[in-house]
Amino acid sequence: MQTNFSVEESVNNLWDKLDGWLESIILKLPNFAMAILVMVLFYFLARGIRKLLKKTILRKISQVSIQEIIAKVVFVSIILIGFFIALGVLDLDKVLTSILAGAGVVGLAIGLALQGTLSNTFGGLILSFMPQLKINDFITADGVSGFVTEISLRNIIIKKPDNNIVVIPNSKFIDGSFTNYSMNDRNRIFVNCGVGYESDLQMVEDLTLKIIGESFEQKNDETVEFFFTEFGDSSINFMVRFWTDCVNVKQEHAARHKAIKIIKKHFDERDINIPFPIRTLDFGKNNLQIVKE
Repeated sequence: MQTNFSVEESVNNLWDKLDGWLESIILKLPNFAMAILVMVLFYFLARGIRKLLKKTILRKISQVSIQEIIAKVVFVSIILIGFFIALGVLDLDKVLTSILAGAGVVGLAIGLALQGTLSNTFGGLILSFMPQLKINDFITADGVSGFVTEISLRNIIIKKPDNNIVVIPNSKFIDGSFTNYSMNDRNRIFVNCGVGYESDLQMVEDLTLKIIGESFEQKNDETVEFFFTEFGDSSINFMVRFWTDCVNVKQEHAARHKAIKIIKKHFDERDINIPFPIRTLDFGKNNLQIVKE
């Protein structure tokens, strides 16, 4: 009999609590509606401010990646403000305090668990504000050459000349080195060649300087430079270097391609020999010997 009374009392207490909660929910319905309205208003407010920033202030920033990051930070910040106001409307100030207190502990745990991800995120922030790297620049990094198509908070995306996409984590990119071909409009091209030992070296030098200088305009203090570099096995080798408009590897290849054709054409017209290695096969009695000439 006592057991039945205890069960009945417990059930009554439970129903009393449920009634209290239901009454609280009904009384809080206006607050719930107001909190939802606040969140919706702040969402559209965040979107509007983000669009306005992109059309006005952020347009003055040349780095597209910086524009995107600033826009995202502003958007998230406004949403968080709306969230905290909504909690205040619901009289959940204590819950808000608990959330902020717990955020520190959770943040520490997440930071330890996601060290690599956070490293990439901070790397993305650094890359976005780095003046030496912009979208559409042609770079070489980690053995990969191509155009920078995107700099996100996690990785940098490079589009290779063969149209394949390479994704490099920001942390790895930051720790390494890279070459940016788009930093300067003008770059120096090197071309190596060789002439026969019977050649008039002064004529070779003068001719090369003349034809390269006529084919590639040198500006300001730029000059075509010529240097004999070594006595090779079958030729006297030289290097010519000159300046030209070049912001990517394709233009570098095109300039070297043009220079080689010009040198070959004019050398042929003046009977200047560009020798190539000759190998003689000596079939002896016991073995095969290769003799270079």
